[in-house]
Amino acid sequence: MVHTETGRLSPADASDRRAHHIQAFRWMLLARVLDEKFASLYRAGKIFGGVFLGRGQEALSASVGVSLRQGDIFAPLIRDAAGRLAFGETVLDAVRTYLGSPQGPMRSRDGNVHRGKPKEGLLPMISHLGAMISVVNGMLMARRFKGVTETVGATCIGEGATSTGAVHEALNQASVERLPLVLVVANNQFAYSTPTSRQFACDSLVDRAIGYGAEGHSVDGTDLEACLTTLGNATQRARDGHGPQLVVAKLLRLCGHGEHDDASYITPRLRQSALGRDCLELAKEQLFDHGWADEKIVDAWRSESIAKVEEAVAKVQREAGPDPYKEDWYALSSKHLNEGHSAV
Repeated sequence: MVHTETGRLSPADASDRRAHHIQAFRWMLLARVLDEKFASLYRAGKIFGGVFLGRGQEALSASVGVSLRQGDIFAPLIRDAAGRLAFGETVLDAVRTYLGSPQGPMRSRDGNVHRGKPKEGLLPMISHLGAMISVVNGMLMARRFKGVTETVGATCIGEGATSTGAVHEALNQASVERLPLVLVVANNQFAYSTPTSRQFACDSLVDRAIGYGAEGHSVDGTDLEACLTTLGNATQRARDGHGPQLVVAKLLRLCGHGEHDDASYITPRLRQSALGRDCLELAKEQLFDHGWADEKIVDAWRSESIAKVEEAVAKVQREAGPDPYKEDWYALSSKHLNEGHSAV
């Protein structure tokens, strides 16, 4: 089985490298601006439920999203705003879900992080995080039965979820069936507040890949160039028929588990370590080092992101909320599948 410690992005065509990096960086930047707006709205009492930020994980998340293509399957995690956006979720859909607009993809029927469009391959998150792997497996099996080829399914979990039985069962199934699954583990050092030393005893979670018969890849999750290379390679190997790929990224969550958590358990020493680097700032430095952008260009991109987010929030805040006297509150999207409803 393959275990890779990847370094710098090295596509043959330098123009492709530039375009790929800029594309991912802009999704990272938009995700950071969007997350900051959600945090602000939460503190202002405008959002009910949890707000979970992806600060520090945007490089990994964006790299997953840009490595996939139309027709693939993506089951993102709570910190995957960058990956969601890169895969096709709109800012408007995200804001509508967080603010409870019935015009959102979930029609104000679920919590703000449980959003998606399954018909487009974007799966709503199940809170029991390891369960998403088996859902992706099922969709990949269904496509196999239909003769659909060259489809990849990706899902993301934290290192804490790897301790659950659901992950073991699903990764074992994917390996036996040789499914084109890309399982991305963001080892952000804490399962909520439980450190990795209390979660697993192996040196690295990537060591588990060989036990399942999967291919394993390790990557510095703070380094956008490394993440783009690793996720690009893993996704292509899955697409080419090499079976499931386990990608383990080391990084640090640069915020609490949610906006309700002050993250006081993260020590200053860990924050000041290499794991505590801000992936967005590092990706910006890489842009400057390559001569692909300068501060003025990045400021323009940031302004564009802010304008896009503010426009979406203003629009949604003008939309009417759900009306319990007018809404048909059924669980499934097709009335005829529910007892008590006539066919539509």
